[in-house]
Amino acid sequence: MVKPNFTRREFLGTTAVAGAGLLLASCSPNQPKAPGAKSTLSQLNIALIGCGAEGQVLLESLLVIEGIRLVAIVDIWDYNRDSNVRRLKSQGIEVKSYENYEDLLAHEKDLQAVIVATPDFWHAPITNACLQAGLHVYCEKMMSNTIEGARSMVQTMRATGKLLQIGHQRRSNPRYMFALNRLVNDAKICGRLTAANGQWNRAVSEDFGWPKKFALSAEMLAKYGYKDMHQFRNWRWFKALGGGPLSDLGAHQIDIFNWWFGMAPTSVMASGGVDYYKNHEWYDHAMVIYEYPLPTGTVRAFYEVLTTTSAGGGYSEMFMGDEGTIKMSENPSITKLYREDRAPAWDELVAKNYLRASAVAAASTEADKVDVRETAPLLQYDIPVSFAKKIHQPHLENFFNAIRDQKVKLNCPADEAFASEYVIHKANEAIAARKTIEITAAETKA
Repeated sequence: MVKPNFTRREFLGTTAVAGAGLLLASCSPNQPKAPGAKSTLSQLNIALIGCGAEGQVLLESLLVIEGIRLVAIVDIWDYNRDSNVRRLKSQGIEVKSYENYEDLLAHEKDLQAVIVATPDFWHAPITNACLQAGLHVYCEKMMSNTIEGARSMVQTMRATGKLLQIGHQRRSNPRYMFALNRLVNDAKICGRLTAANGQWNRAVSEDFGWPKKFALSAEMLAKYGYKDMHQFRNWRWFKALGGGPLSDLGAHQIDIFNWWFGMAPTSVMASGGVDYYKNHEWYDHAMVIYEYPLPTGTVRAFYEVLTTTSAGGGYSEMFMGDEGTIKMSENPSITKLYREDRAPAWDELVAKNYLRASAVAAASTEADKVDVRETAPLLQYDIPVSFAKKIHQPHLENFFNAIRDQKVKLNCPADEAFASEYVIHKANEAIAARKTIEITAAETKA
C-alpha cells in the first residue's frame, strides 16, 4: 500500500547561492500562539486543507518556515482534525478547524493562501474555489485524477491571476537544480544524452485501517465521495479517486524527465496490471517507455513502479549519455555521477567544485577479471551540494516568496506542471489500451 530552470532569478526563488558547496540552514519556527492577527506580506495567514499522510509531511515544513501563520486546518474526518488541533496546541499554536473547504472560505476572511493535500479527486474543485475566492494555492500532485480537472485548474489560475504551485518539490531541490543547470546544461558531463530511467519500488504492505470507534458514517462518506471506510483510507488504489502508483509515485520522476529534457514526450507505451492486490482497482506494477525527440537524437525514458518489492535501490532517476551518467534522488546517498572512459577528464570540474570524487572505490580491484563483453567499472563522483531543510520546504518557500515578490517566479506553476500530469494520465491509458499512444505538443498545453 502506498503510504502516507538555471537563471539567477529561478535559483533565488528558492534560496541563495553560496557557490557549488551549497548549504542551507533550517529556518527557526515563527508561529504566534493565537490566530486572528492580520496578514501582511511579511506574515502570511494560511490554511491547510487535508490532514492525512501528505498533509502531515507538508505541515512539518510549514511549521519551520518564517513569516507563516497557520490559521486553520480542514479535514472531513474529525479524528484527523482533533488530533492535529491537540498536537498543534501542545506546541503553542492555536488553530481553527473545519470539516470542509466551503466552511473555511465562508468564515476565514483574512487568508492569503491555502495548501491543498486532499485525495486527488478533490484537488480541482477545492483549488478552483480557493483561486476564485482570491487565494493563492499550493496543491499537491497529481493536479487531478482527470485531465479535464487538471486543465480547469490552469484555466482558473489564468482567469484569477492568482498563483498556483503544484507539489513537484524536486523542482525546488537545490541538488536537482544544480545538477541540471551546472552539470548537464553548463558542463555537459553526460555528453550526448541517449537514455533515461527512473524507478520507485516499495515492498508489500497492508492496506490502511482505522480505529473502529472513529469510523465515519455511511452518510458522511457518501457526501464526500467514498463508498466505505476502506476506500476512504485507501483512496489511492481506486480509479474514481486517484491515479494509482503511476500518479502517486511516478508523477515525481516522470515530471523530472520533462523538466530535464525541456519538453514533453511524443509517445508512450506501457504495461501493467493488478497482479498482486486483489482488492485494488489500480495497477500494482507498471512499466512505461516515453520517447523524447531531442535535437541531438531520440531519447527513450523508461519508468518502473513496483509495489511488491523494494529491490532496486529505492527511488531515483538516471540520465545517461555517451560520456557520463547522473543518478539523482531526494536521498543524497543514492545520488551519484559516473564518468565514461571515453569522456574528457573531470579534473577541472572537481577543481571548480562542480563535483567531487566519490568516497566509494572508483574502480574494482579485480578489473582484470572483467569479461571482454562487459564494461569496466566507471569512475564515481558526488554532487557537492547539500541542504539542511525538510524535503518539501524549499518548494513551499518558493511559493511563499512568489506571493511576497512578483519578481520571484514559481518553480512549478500549474501550466508547466500540466504537461507532466497529461503524459502520466496517458501512461495509464496506454496500459489499459495495450498499445503505443502518440502525444502531440498541442495536447500537453492547457
